[in-house]
Amino acid sequence: MKNIFVGNLEPDATEAALRFLFQPYGAVKRVSLVRDRESGQLKGFGFVEMRIEADGDRAISELNGKEAAGRVLDVHAARPRIHQKK
Repeated sequence: MKNIFVGNLEPDATEAALRFLFQPYGAVKRVSLVRDRESGQLKGFGFVEMRIEADGDRAISELNGKEAAGRVLDVHAARPRIHQKK
């Protein structure tokens, strides 16, 4: 499985649109958009999990720097989340 970061998304991006963008490269397991907790507004990035790592690598290669909805996408392998103690 490949977890992919997708940045510079349009303010009205949808999970369905992001899934549609990645489906030509292989099976998409999960799509999630990151929203502000208080306002609910999209923060401009999200994550796509692809079932097969090679498909994810190809999607990254093909989609990074591609224009979508007037914005140049920032697409790369997601870094592991670092949990901070509060």
